[in-house]
Amino acid sequence: MAGLSFYSLSNCILHVLLVHYCQSRLIGPNQPIIATAEEDITLPCHLIPGENVAAMTLEWARPDLDPRFVLVCRAGQELINRKNPSYKGRSSLFTDELKHGNISLKLSKVKPADEGRYRCHIPEKNEEAFIDLVVASSAVSSPVISLGGMGRDKTGVMLQCESAGWHPKPELLWLDGEGNLLSAGPTETLRGPDDLYTVSSRVTVEKRHSNNITAESN
Repeated sequence: MAGLSFYSLSNCILHVLLVHYCQSRLIGPNQPIIATAEEDITLPCHLIPGENVAAMTLEWARPDLDPRFVLVCRAGQELINRKNPSYKGRSSLFTDELKHGNISLKLSKVKPADEGRYRCHIPEKNEEAFIDLVVASSAVSSPVISLGGMGRDKTGVMLQCESAGWHPKPELLWLDGEGNLLSAGPTETLRGPDDLYTVSSRVTVEKRHSNNITAESN
C-alpha cells in the first residue's frame, strides 16, 4: 500500500507540474514601446504557447485613466460603452489573430496623452502583462534665441530662448562657446491643449560672449 501511495503521489505531482508548465502565459515586450505623435503603432501581447482566445473576454486598460478601459472585447464583440472616450475609433485588435493567442492592440494617431502603462488582461485565465508606451513629439521647433535687452549693470546683454512642440517636458540649458553651463533664470514651461510643451528662458551674459552662446533643449 505504501508503494502504491507513493506511486499515486508521484503521478499527482507530475500532473500538477505538467499543467503548470503547459499553461499558456501572457507575454508582452521587455522594453517600452517608443512612438512618435500621430503615427499608428502596435502594443504587442500574446499567449505562449498560442491558444484560441476568440471566445474569451479580452481587456486592455490604463490604470491611471477613468474610465480605465482602452478596449474590452467579449466573445469577439467589442464593448464600446466601456471604452474611454479618448480611444474611441483609435484602438482595435487583430481579430484574425485571436485564434493564435495574439491579442496585441492597434493604436492609431498616437497622442502625447496616450503615454503611460497599459495592462493586457485575460480574466478567464487570470493572466496579465504590462506594456509601457512613450510618446515623442514630431512637432519640435528649433530653439530661437533673441536679444532681450541690456543687463541691469549695462555690462552684459540679456538673451531669451524659446522652443515649442515638446513632449515629454524638456530641460533647457544655456552653454557658452566652450560648452560650459551658464547660470540662467528659471525656465518657464507652458503646456498647451495638445499636451505639447513650450519652454523659454533668459540669461544675462557679458558682451564679449554674446556671439558664442548656445541654448539646448533635451
